[in-house]
Amino acid sequence: MQQTQQRTEHKTFAAPDEVREFPNGRAELLHMGDGTVGLLRFEPGWRWSKDVKPIAGTASCEAPHFQYHLSGRIAIKMDDGTEFIAGPGDVTSLPSGHDAWVVGDEPVVVVDWYGASNYARTG
Repeated sequence: MQQTQQRTEHKTFAAPDEVREFPNGRAELLHMGDGTVGLLRFEPGWRWSKDVKPIAGTASCEAPHFQYHLSGRIAIKMDDGTEFIAGPGDVTSLPSGHDAWVVGDEPVVVVDWYGASNYARTG
């Protein structure tokens, strides 16, 4: 079994390695080791199927996610019909195949440890 050696790294979202902007939101990315951590910000009125679907070109969000929710409330509807609302302090694991939208008038901010590297990527 091959193992990747971890190295010491220190980065901040105050100076992200990459920023991807899309209508009503943005993804700030830190590339660390073999992975990417994303800080995703969604403004009131944001909905994946309206604001990111044209970029992704898929029927629903195909990026799997493992997220910690910092602020705001977001509704998530899986392609299988499962639906729930996540808020501050929640942790969600979302496989491919979902839509999501901001609930209320507070921006949603989540830290995404899995799936952010391909989120809202053009080209």
